[in-house]
Amino acid sequence: MIFNDQSLSLEKCPALVLNADYRPLSYYPLSLWSWQDSIKSVFLDRVTIVSNYDRIIRSPSFNMRLPSVIALKSFIKPQSNPSFTRFNVFLRDKFSCQYCGSGEDLTFDHLLPRSKGGQTNWDNVVTACSSCNVKKGGRLLKNLDMSLNQEPYQPSTEDLHKNGKNFPPNFLHKSWMDYLYWDVELEA
Repeated sequence: MIFNDQSLSLEKCPALVLNADYRPLSYYPLSLWSWQDSIKSVFLDRVTIVSNYDRIIRSPSFNMRLPSVIALKSFIKPQSNPSFTRFNVFLRDKFSCQYCGSGEDLTFDHLLPRSKGGQTNWDNVVTACSSCNVKKGGRLLKNLDMSLNQEPYQPSTEDLHKNGKNFPPNFLHKSWMDYLYWDVELEA
């Protein structure tokens, strides 16, 4: 089914935001701005329009095509060490239990339990489904018949971007594709 951009509501027309090097600011969540923020940034001369929707917006004094891809004029240096958050732990572990591989009912587990002095940090926390977390409880892995799919580590921002590419949003406009997966190896 082909959709005409003109029939989409404006709220369904976000702009993909690229850094000054023409790479997305983030992949997961995908760096998108509302149509209002993208238009405002165009008028404040903070961005360059890279691509447009087939959608015209109008005011009493002008008409313009709605931007679908914009690039910042000033480069924003990516954070080298991502924040330690529940979401980033899940993204590092690709939203799967590090014991059984399930993607259901996720939480996180301390390898060295907090009751035994374990810290809440990148090297001691992994994604776990509720069942495996309860099964492990406050015990050590060496005392159980459980093993990790991957050892925990502190990811770089690039690691999280790479993992985020595996979870595309529900809507990807055709004009975004050249900028989202530009480092994917092409088929011969």
